[in-house]
Amino acid sequence: MAESSQKLKKELNLLKVYAIATGTTLSAGFFLLPGLAFIEAGPAMVLSYMIAAVPLIPAMFSIVELATAMPRAGGAYYFLDRSMGPLVGTIGGLGTWLALVLKTAFALIGMGAYVSLFWPQLPIVPIAAGFAVFFGLVNLFGAKQSGSVQVGMVIILLSILAGFIGNGILKLNPEHFAGFFDAGPTSIFSTAGLVYISYVGVTKIASVAEEIKNPIKNLPLGVFLAIGTAIIVYGVGTTIMVGVVSPQKLAGDLTPVATTAEILLGSWGKIIVTIAAIVAFSSVVNAGILSASRYPLAMSRDHLISSSLRTLSKQGTPKYSIFLTVGLILVLVTVFDPTKIAKLASAFQLLMFALICLSVIVMRESKIESYDPGYHSPLYPWMQIFGILSPFWLIIEMGWLPTLFTVSLVCLGTGWYFYYAQEKVVRTGAIYHLFARLGQQRFEGLDTELRGILKEKGLRDEDPFEELVARASVIDIHSDHSFEQIVAKVALLLNKRFSINADALQRQFLKESRTGATPTSHGTALPHLRLPDFSARMLQEEFLKGSRTGATPVSHGAALPHIRLPEIHQAELILVRCVPGSYVLEGEEIYTNPEKKRTHAFFFLVSPNENPGQHLRILAQIAGIVDEEQFMEEWLSARDEQELKETLLGDGHFISLRLRAGSPAAALIGHEIRELQIPEGSLITSIRRKGKLIIPRGNTMLKENDRLTIIGDAKGIQHLYQQYEHDHASINESI
Repeated sequence: MAESSQKLKKELNLLKVYAIATGTTLSAGFFLLPGLAFIEAGPAMVLSYMIAAVPLIPAMFSIVELATAMPRAGGAYYFLDRSMGPLVGTIGGLGTWLALVLKTAFALIGMGAYVSLFWPQLPIVPIAAGFAVFFGLVNLFGAKQSGSVQVGMVIILLSILAGFIGNGILKLNPEHFAGFFDAGPTSIFSTAGLVYISYVGVTKIASVAEEIKNPIKNLPLGVFLAIGTAIIVYGVGTTIMVGVVSPQKLAGDLTPVATTAEILLGSWGKIIVTIAAIVAFSSVVNAGILSASRYPLAMSRDHLISSSLRTLSKQGTPKYSIFLTVGLILVLVTVFDPTKIAKLASAFQLLMFALICLSVIVMRESKIESYDPGYHSPLYPWMQIFGILSPFWLIIEMGWLPTLFTVSLVCLGTGWYFYYAQEKVVRTGAIYHLFARLGQQRFEGLDTELRGILKEKGLRDEDPFEELVARASVIDIHSDHSFEQIVAKVALLLNKRFSINADALQRQFLKESRTGATPTSHGTALPHLRLPDFSARMLQEEFLKGSRTGATPVSHGAALPHIRLPEIHQAELILVRCVPGSYVLEGEEIYTNPEKKRTHAFFFLVSPNENPGQHLRILAQIAGIVDEEQFMEEWLSARDEQELKETLLGDGHFISLRLRAGSPAAALIGHEIRELQIPEGSLITSIRRKGKLIIPRGNTMLKENDRLTIIGDAKGIQHLYQQYEHDHASINESI
């Protein structure tokens, strides 16, 4: 079997995200726990279920924010590790993995209880073990197959539950709600801690965020739809159970939904709901193994546990991590009773959610610009502060055993870190960036890692990458030039465009190339600096100070010098091809190291200060293109400006036209843009006139020698290319 330790495949769409989040939520909490919760809170268990959802809300918002910024396998572990360091990450990773395994074991016990309604002679534990093995095998075939199974089960489940609720809501007995608050507030809140586990499944999806297509869109939407579904089903469903089943019969019933359905619809209702329960528990076990197995994978990648657990099978699944997870589940189903399992798993999950809320505060306040979530939690930081404090109160209300278990897991994770992992890791979390001014250690590798994630996530819909490349100026160099000479030409070009001091720009680019740059693969460097002002003297002193310190590693012949400026309103890109190649300045190394390779492609990006995330995403997009094996060959063989830009945009997405007298494009001269007949879906993005950039408007009059840049779909651009075949622009600033 071919094996790999590469990245997981992105195979989960919105429907599968919703199915996993919903399926892991509507299970034991609905089909098993209500009877147990009724013992402690009586009819007020309905209120307990609603209270239990409250501390989940801040955690849910926080997890979605973190997962859209860092879509990586491991969910809570990865977020805690990267925000607060590997010690907290180890505690969170081991503890959350165990909590998920406990919840999956709890679901298996519930499944066995419902199966025994059909075959009472069968013992629950062997049934649970058999299902654990079966769904472990399903997960070995990959997230796509596992997700497809999940979708089918959730559709069946929701259809049956809709019928259950529709029949039950009209047959409530008000007398069953008498003495609603007799159990007292302590029991109500304690029960809320017990049933809190009912909701935590909705956040399991974060552990498979690496396998979600377009996580910025699909992950938040899937989670919000799932939690909305869960709150409605739990609120209405438990109300029906209390209102239909007598208190004596409901208390301690391990199959309360089947009991309710039998009263409402007779034996057939009981059979149908029992099928729904088995489907629900199956979806929890399936998704539970899927998500739980990603924790050992993520921790193994970070050298916190054995390296064998990060090995992927040819199906792209962490097979050894799945084996370990299923093995532990098989052990646990024989050890604890359902109530203890629920309380233990809920208690530690509450602690983890509090730390997740703290992680959002740490990541935001660390001011790491490459922290670029696609979704921002509302009401920051008050939402997170509430999410930090409320779980601890619920843990205490749950009693001494869950509290002791939580403390034990913290001690276990701490011990494992110092015994095994401490010497194997060299990173710290974003929390050290908070204390950088106090001289604390900060891990620059975190910024590099987050920038790598940006490259994988790709552009957002609002990022003007195609427009930026289409209107970019091109400098083509066919003679020996030093890096300072290239920067001088770029600075002069930008000076014309922005009316910014060219000397200051040149010095800033040179400084970026010499000091503290952060490289990505294939020679793309991603540093960041802001310019508070443009005093030439100040800039000169700053740049000379750093001219021989640090380096900008460049490989595969490409580099990305870039800055952000406060005075400008839109990003601009300058493409420079240096056919002979030039050395990016790296102190004295280029003079003493003859093996140093020349750089042939320079991408000078200048962006406004206001949107650092977009600036980084554009850089990451270019870096990803440069990573491609054929890039440099295509770059050096490009015949004109069009082909150079096509190395970044792909064939057929734009055309650049020169309006010359006597040519087919001359027919456009003297017309306003609104009068032009261009293919549908095409857009004139810029006009260059006598070296100046003009933003096109409907009433802009076209003049001779204007150069138009048009972007659009391949069909429309091909039509324009054929119509004006002899007028597309060659490289406009050849040297």
